[in-house]
Order: sequence, then structure tokens, then C-alpha cells
Amino acid sequence: MLVEFFYHLKEAGLPVSIREFLDLLAAMQARVIFSSVDDFYYLSRTCLIKDERLFDRFDQAFGGYFKGITESGEHITTEIPEEWLRKQLEKYLSEEEKQKLDAMGWQKLMETLKKRLEEQKERHQGGSKWIGTGGTSPFGAYGYNPEGVRIGQERSRHRKAVKVWDRREFRNLDDSVELGTRNIKVALKRLRRFARSGAPEELDLEATIRSTAHHGGLLDLKMVPERHNKAKVLLFLDVGGSMDDHVQVCEELFSAAHSEFKHLEHFYFHNCVYEAVWKDSRTRRAEPLSTWEVIHTYGSDYQLIFVGDATMSPYEITYAGGSVEHWNQETGMLWMGRLLGTYPNAIWINPQPEHQWPYIDSIQLLREIMMNRMFPLTLEGLERGMKLLSQ
Repeated sequence: MLVEFFYHLKEAGLPVSIREFLDLLAAMQARVIFSSVDDFYYLSRTCLIKDERLFDRFDQAFGGYFKGITESGEHITTEIPEEWLRKQLEKYLSEEEKQKLDAMGWQKLMETLKKRLEEQKERHQGGSKWIGTGGTSPFGAYGYNPEGVRIGQERSRHRKAVKVWDRREFRNLDDSVELGTRNIKVALKRLRRFARSGAPEELDLEATIRSTAHHGGLLDLKMVPERHNKAKVLLFLDVGGSMDDHVQVCEELFSAAHSEFKHLEHFYFHNCVYEAVWKDSRTRRAEPLSTWEVIHTYGSDYQLIFVGDATMSPYEITYAGGSVEHWNQETGMLWMGRLLGTYPNAIWINPQPEHQWPYIDSIQLLREIMMNRMFPLTLEGLERGMKLLSQ
């Protein structure tokens, strides 16, 4: 059975060797594990797989070979309540109807909203003009418009709003997430720059052997300072809104970066960087951190890494006041230029699938601002990004 398993791994493209397979058999014979598929999984992975980047491929091959061994004979027989499946009456617009709706443009949208707030006296539903629910008005909730101001709606539905009227609360990313961070750590190691400084505390084995031989076999210990990671990283993390779809992978990246880089400073922003960022989402309104302060605090020797899906209204990048949740006095494009001027060694990591980028205007704008230094949040993308930063 185990011989067939070995050949199955070879067929899956895993570089397993006879020596490693014999180690696995020896461990089995020594009863390192007993009568547990989970224990055998960890033992075989430890013995056979030496490259962490191959763990996912091993998992797929292992699951394919041992499929069904751990399945339970129990079946789910619970009835699903009918009300769970009954869909409420809801108005939908066809694609043709959506295409007939015109976007007002930034200036007219803001002027019209101000006018509606002055004129409107009662609740409206299903219309195309007033602030209300449903319908095609650019102001309100639970409707559709190609560019509108979202008011009184818990969360995004079509992601077409250019501004959100309501107070929004974001949460911090967890820097202690471990699941899935192993491969990301491997990719981030490309950026690690080691240097020796301080008191000599570590044995230099090669120099010791060379010096001992030179002195006719008389032991001559040579010590060197401990190696420290010298890479300095500023990590700007987009949170909230459409980034909620990517929380897990971003937390894995954040956790991996937090453990890999000794000199790491992180900041949060939403969609695009403006005059302020924050360290803690719970106190972001009470304790904002000036972007100018960041620029004046950290030297240009820091590597700058943005993490965000870059998916927003283009107004948020190109217009003063275009921010979806506050009135920014200066454009996001201007603030991005200031950051890139201070930290020229910079990249943008995007969790949005790369094949979707050409169809999103804001991504194209930010790619241009970043001079095409935008990479997908995949292992291959991180490899490319870290390679560029290491040059």
C-alpha cells in the first residue's frame, strides 16, 4: 500500500526520493505513530516533503489517495425549513435597464444631493429622484445606480457607491494567524537582508577551522556578531468595504510579515491614502495619524508595501472630496505621489485576481501611479514583488 502511495506522490509531481521513503518506513516500523490517519499525514509529510511550498500539492495528493478512509457512515437527514428557501419579492433590473442609467459625474452628484436634502420632506421608495430605498435614485439604499451616495444601508451590494453617508467601523487585521502563512513566509524571505553588527557572540565555524589549521591544530576560536535582519518595511493595509472579501489572506500575509521582519511598521487606510492613516481601527477617528508625520518619521531607506484591492470609484483617487467616507482636501493621487517620492522602493500587493484588473478603472489608475509595480497576492506574485524590492 505504501509503495503505491509513494508512486502516487511521484505521479503528482512531488520530488520524493527512495531515501526519504525508507525514512518513512523506518519511522513506521519504530511505531512513531499508531493507528491514526492524521498522525500518518504529518509523519509522511515530515519525511517526504522538504520544501514548504510543496505542502499544498502534497495535501491534494494525500487526500486523493486516501479519499474515503476517514469518511463517516452517518448521513445528514435534517429537513431544511421552507422559509429558509422562500425568496422575498424584490425588484431586479436587467442588464439593459442598468445600461440606460447614466452616471451624473462628481460635481453634479454633489450639487444634486445638496438640493435633495433641502427639498425632500418625506420617505420615498422605488423612485429615481429622491433619497429613498429601492429604485434607481443615486441617493439612498437597496437600489441600483452606476454612481451614487449610499445612505442607510448596512453594507455594499453592487459596490457602485462613490460616497457613503453612514459612519463605518473597520477592524484590525490579526497578526497572530498561523494557518496558511508558511508559504507566504517563504516568499517574503527574499526581502530579508542580513548584516552583522554588535558584539561578537556567534561562532564562525569556517574561520575557526581555517585558523586552527593555520596554527598547527591548536584550537583558535573565531567569533562574529549575530546576524540581524536589516530590511525595514512600511506596510500600508487597506481595510473595510470590498477588502472584507480578502480578510483571511491579508491576515495571513500580515502575520507572516510580522514574524519575518524585525523592522516593520504597519498602518491602515481605506481604499486610497489621504492626509491621515491609523494604527488601530478601534480608535481611528479619535487618534488618526498624520501621513505627513509618517513621512517625516521614517527614512527613505524603508521599503514601502501597499496591500489593497485598489477597487473603488476613480473619484477617490483623482478628486478632492472624492473619498467615499470623508471630505479629503487633497486628492489621493497627490498623497500617493508624496509617499512614492519619499519611498521610491515601493510595490502594491493586490488580492483581487489579476485577470480582473484590466476591467477596473481604479486599478488601472493606481497601476499607472505605481509605475506598474503592482503584483497579485499569490505566492508567485509575492516572489516577483520581493525580487523587485531586493534589487
